Amino acid sequence: MAHDNEKLDVNPKKGDESSSDSYQSTNFIQNIINNDQEEGVYGNRVHTRFPPEPNGYLHIGHAKSICLNFGLAAQYGGLCNLRFDDTNPIKEDVEYVDSIKRDVKWLGFDWEDREYYASDYFEDLYQYAVQLIKDGKAYVCDLSPEEMKAYRGSFTEPGKESPYRNRSIEENLDLFQRMRNGEFKEGSRVLRAKIDMASPNLNMRDPALYRIAHVEHHRTGDAWCIYPMYDYAHPISDAMEKITHSICTLEFEDHRPLYDWPLKELNFEAPPKQIEFAKLNLTNTIMGKRYLRKLVEDNYVDGWDDPRMPTISGLRRRGYTPESIRKFCDLIGISKSNSKVDIGLLEHCIREDLKTKVSTIMAVLKPLKVVITNYPEGQFEMLDAENNPENPEMGSRQIPFSREIYIEQEDFMEEPPKKFFRLAPGQEVRLKNAYFIKCEEVVKDEETGEIIELRCTYDPETKSGTGFTGRKVKGTLHWVSAEHAVKSEVRLYDYLVTDKDEEDTEENTEQTVKLNPNSIEILSECYIEPSVAAADPGTRYQFLRHGYFSVDTKYSKPGAPVFNRIVNLKSSWDKAKNQ
Repeated sequence: MAHDNEKLDVNPKKGDESSSDSYQSTNFIQNIINNDQEEGVYGNRVHTRFPPEPNGYLHIGHAKSICLNFGLAAQYGGLCNLRFDDTNPIKEDVEYVDSIKRDVKWLGFDWEDREYYASDYFEDLYQYAVQLIKDGKAYVCDLSPEEMKAYRGSFTEPGKESPYRNRSIEENLDLFQRMRNGEFKEGSRVLRAKIDMASPNLNMRDPALYRIAHVEHHRTGDAWCIYPMYDYAHPISDAMEKITHSICTLEFEDHRPLYDWPLKELNFEAPPKQIEFAKLNLTNTIMGKRYLRKLVEDNYVDGWDDPRMPTISGLRRRGYTPESIRKFCDLIGISKSNSKVDIGLLEHCIREDLKTKVSTIMAVLKPLKVVITNYPEGQFEMLDAENNPENPEMGSRQIPFSREIYIEQEDFMEEPPKKFFRLAPGQEVRLKNAYFIKCEEVVKDEETGEIIELRCTYDPETKSGTGFTGRKVKGTLHWVSAEHAVKSEVRLYDYLVTDKDEEDTEENTEQTVKLNPNSIEILSECYIEPSVAAADPGTRYQFLRHGYFSVDTKYSKPGAPVFNRIVNLKSSWDKAKNQ
């Protein structure tokens, strides 16, 4: 299981706690760094970076990388940059830049004054490309994309050299300058590295370094019409920022020779070292960025921050805490081989984080009206209720009790089976923090036969907290006062993907996975105790018997709160780990 992997404490520390003593890491990346320090490769420096592409919102897999890169830097008393790899303006947007910065800060990490962009280096990257041309290491190629693919060969067949591979240095310099000047249309030419068309690594078969794109860039405007390829811009950007360890996911392992190539050819001193680790794969979750974009653009979900999405903004809106996500990243560890993590572990982390932090209140999601016929009309009283049974230090609150209350529909059965200990005709139950009540009469709709009201009596001697021991009941129900409860909308979320083992690949750009048609249930007639009336968006609660909930930050309004279910109370992970 992935949770048995080598671990890194990814919780951010501040002040003097940011020393290596604050972290207990045993992962293979640390071993590499330790060896480098013993050999004095980087003069005992550790400088990492988190390099997102601003073409979408970050997801839980990116959280693993954020925690790893910032965590390692803190562990070794080093630095971590935030650098946007904004080399593809076709899909990039300032909205994504802003969302990424917001997510990293929310997770608890700070890049201080080290916010960089690959576009900061466009002129440098261009001049480095000119140097490669002068050194006979790069050439302008006129093959079409389809021809380049055909010339590339296969895993079993070597590639064929481009007919433009042996252009003179002077011609290549002229053509590259004219590419920059905008003289050629998109797709007509690229700048390629001159490496080895027979290399067993297909990435080394004269890969493209620059392409033509007459697209306005979100930072540089229309200053450029040629843009560097990721595999070229990334290692040079790392080197220019004095990065020591360039940590990326396992799919870039085959690209490592290409990462090293420009650094060697351009004679960078103490070049950064690329290290690969396994990305996060989560059950019931698709994290391919192209697929997530499709879900948003085709309105399958309510934006990138839809609480069903695996994005950090979606998890935040749903009610997850940064502490729970950092703990999750710590528990899954760092591995050199791909595996899949049960989403139950993520849910376990938020339950564990919230159970002693939030108030436990009563909410009736599918209400059934109860009239207590022997309770005085127009009267109400305030009853004491503890805020959190797991944490007595959170104290207590008072809740109103009156003649008319709501209970859950499922807590009443007209013809109950044996061992049904909730409310039934002639049966007595305790109302949480209140009194015993007994069902005397069932009122039904004359046309439909639907149960619309129960008439009950209460025993005033059974008031909670009085020490009453005259008799016992087996059932205790939650409830709210009908007169005082806050009417609310509650949204119950399920997994967006139904198949627990659905393959997560970047090729999932069509509707190839099984979306759950019941991934959201909206309940508009819910009643919650009045303590939530003034709750700020983002406030979290435990609804007794229902789960953990958060006030929605997008649709809640004063007097009309909307609650998102973060997670239910049942934990399959707790059961599995105890077996």
